[in-house]
Amino acid sequence: QARALTPQTAETDAIRFLVGTQSLRYDNQIHIIDFDDENNIINKNVLLHQVGEIWHISASPADKDVLATCYNKTSDCRVTTCAALWRMPKELESGPPEAPDDSASNAQSLELLCHLDNAAHGNMACVLWEPMGDGKKIISLADNHILMWDLQESSSRAVLSSSTALEGKGQLKFTSGRWSPHHNCTQIATANDTMVRGWDTRSMRQIYCIENAHGQLVRDLDFNPNKQYYLASCGDDCKVKFWDTRNVTEPVKTLEEHSHWVWNVRYNHSHDQLILTGSSDSRVILSNMVSISSEPFGHMVDDDELSDQEEQHQEEKLKEPLQDSVIATYEEHEDSVYAVEWSSADPWLFASLSYDGRLVINRVPRALKYHILL
Repeated sequence: QARALTPQTAETDAIRFLVGTQSLRYDNQIHIIDFDDENNIINKNVLLHQVGEIWHISASPADKDVLATCYNKTSDCRVTTCAALWRMPKELESGPPEAPDDSASNAQSLELLCHLDNAAHGNMACVLWEPMGDGKKIISLADNHILMWDLQESSSRAVLSSSTALEGKGQLKFTSGRWSPHHNCTQIATANDTMVRGWDTRSMRQIYCIENAHGQLVRDLDFNPNKQYYLASCGDDCKVKFWDTRNVTEPVKTLEEHSHWVWNVRYNHSHDQLILTGSSDSRVILSNMVSISSEPFGHMVDDDELSDQEEQHQEEKLKEPLQDSVIATYEEHEDSVYAVEWSSADPWLFASLSYDGRLVINRVPRALKYHILL
């Protein structure tokens, strides 16, 4: 069983995803999935993660061998979710592509770099790396705390540099968060209950709050990589919503294509009209949200090449924005899809992971790819 997936962010040559398992009976593992694009072959390496079942995994943007996991630890009959940083071994012993799981007996282990000490703050929900950084700054969300860490001595020490907490009534708990790649990486967005909040990481103060972003729990967030105020959210009301954080009274757009909780929403890093969502309706949906993308009118055409008649037609075409649409619905999963991620090496490739441990790699349909590029 698995629910944690991340692309290997710092790896821009090979198509590689990391998957964390969630088993109560066996030692948990990190599976390194390499996709050989030319031959359509998947290779897998297994690393042991012996400390507990993995709930969240994220890879360093600067060092391709470093990653963070949030995992469950049981002590004195209490379960706590902790976070740690790990280094993968430089030389991976490649196993046979589809080895049975008993091959884990000779698996290599991850090297522990450091723990993010959460004794005073509660259960870790996720670890966010500074997107454009040198891999030295991370934020972790623990219950109702936002904790900013500085990593020192090649990530073998994590020093808490600042923190803030959610104030209010009831049990306040973060479910997820994203670090914005814009504004010099000084903003993050967090989800708790039905709310989405924005924070300034310098002052650790709240800068905006979308009160009822969703009718039920907000599961995930993502920032548009090209438009600095645009943010996507998804949740248990089966909806995906797009926000302009300068005016949070109404979403800019809402997608209602899933029939159950939406666990994950991801913008494509290069072409921000492409939106990927995964849901516990077992489906992955690829949507083309052109109207709110950074290229709402498609690509400009060179005027010299057009006759007068074509030119007139072209101008009319540029005035009307392209239509938003669902490009494809993928139904290869039989269980809840807990994670979808774009490859960091190939903008047209994505992976989805369902709870039964099935990882599926798909491509953006070729016709659409050429439509976007040409």
